[in-house]
Amino acid sequence: MAKKATTKSRSSGTKKQSRSRTVQRRASDSGRRSSDAGAGDMFIKLLQSPLVAELVAVAATSALAALAEHGFTSGGTGTRSTRAGKAVKEAGKAAAAAVGRRLGNEIDEIRKASAPKGGAKA
Repeated sequence: MAKKATTKSRSSGTKKQSRSRTVQRRASDSGRRSSDAGAGDMFIKLLQSPLVAELVAVAATSALAALAEHGFTSGGTGTRSTRAGKAVKEAGKAAAAAVGRRLGNEIDEIRKASAPKGGAKA
């Protein structure tokens, strides 16, 4: 006759092994998390910067203007979803173009400010 398997002995051993693996995994990740914390904090500070807030505002404004320009009238060719898809695509392009122009302006201003003055010699 075959011997009956007991579930208590197997399940308790499996739980102990999985718990010890979890503890080992957390202990090995703790060193990495402290270095990632600095990068995470820097990313949060970047998102909170006035430049990023201004870029988001510029993108939203230009996207809204593109949507308003395209309009959602009942006339025209194509189905409603096709027209809506094209409008959203154009809004995305407008937002990307506006952000690109704004970043270009910011970079030009930084270059002008960092350019050496006429009296100073390098």
